[in-house]
Amino acid sequence: MSTPAAGEKPALRKPVFTKVDQLKPVTSGHTLTVKVVSATPVPGRARPGVAAPSRPPRIAECLVGDETGAIVFTARNEQVDLLKPGATVIMRNAKIDMFKGSMRLAVDKWGRIEATEPASFTVKEDNNLSLVEYELVNVTE
Repeated sequence: MSTPAAGEKPALRKPVFTKVDQLKPVTSGHTLTVKVVSATPVPGRARPGVAAPSRPPRIAECLVGDETGAIVFTARNEQVDLLKPGATVIMRNAKIDMFKGSMRLAVDKWGRIEATEPASFTVKEDNNLSLVEYELVNVTE
């Protein structure tokens, strides 16, 4: 693999798009095109003993998916504005978080969400990966 000469930008790799049904627990670096089915704002809760931030974070649980399946996406702050029902977005460097034994899709500060043209596919809502419960099994050698 050759390194770029000084002043040259490295060649960008083409993203490999993942389908929703290929997502596995605790994996990251996914690039997917998904359609937003629904978005439900999560009310902010004040935690006892913790100072309230000047502006509480806005969080919404969004059901997103493609023609292979659906998954719950946790949208935070500016992401909430992008993930409106019916919108189609490209998620770059998305990761799978586990929440109470089920998978949640998330994009943190290392990833990006961008709006794109409306997709032609219909979301396969009856294959919701967030409804599958996983159990943590400790393997001893």
